[in-house]
Amino acid sequence: MDIRVAGYAVITDGDRILLAHWNESGRSGWTLPGGGIDPGEDPVDAVVREIAEETGYVGEAAELLGIDSKVIPAEHRFVPDAGPLHALRIVYRATVVGGTLANELEGTTDEAAWFPLANIPKRRVELVDIALRMAGLAD
Repeated sequence: MDIRVAGYAVITDGDRILLAHWNESGRSGWTLPGGGIDPGEDPVDAVVREIAEETGYVGEAAELLGIDSKVIPAEHRFVPDAGPLHALRIVYRATVVGGTLANELEGTTDEAAWFPLANIPKRRVELVDIALRMAGLAD
């Protein structure tokens, strides 16, 4: 079984949330800014790096909201002939402290945008709903 540890950010501004559009191997959906932690990288540093890469913003990580653990069966993986994947997703509350909204050019996300919390796109990954509950923004 493979394991992937990643850091993600819940970034809100009033009644809106910042999301990144994930687009990989023919699948897509809106997700939180974030991604895999490099070997030896602190999770807080990783989430700040990922915010910059995926949104163009300079972010600042704040409180740890929680850790989500999910096992993805081999048949749902994008990697041919791979076994199951254990995904550990570390979720932080974060804020924008600088930069300008920009889309990632060469990664697994292709767009970043703000959405009203009351009107988040239905085409989103399940982590968005998990993180909204962690942040006290959804039931």
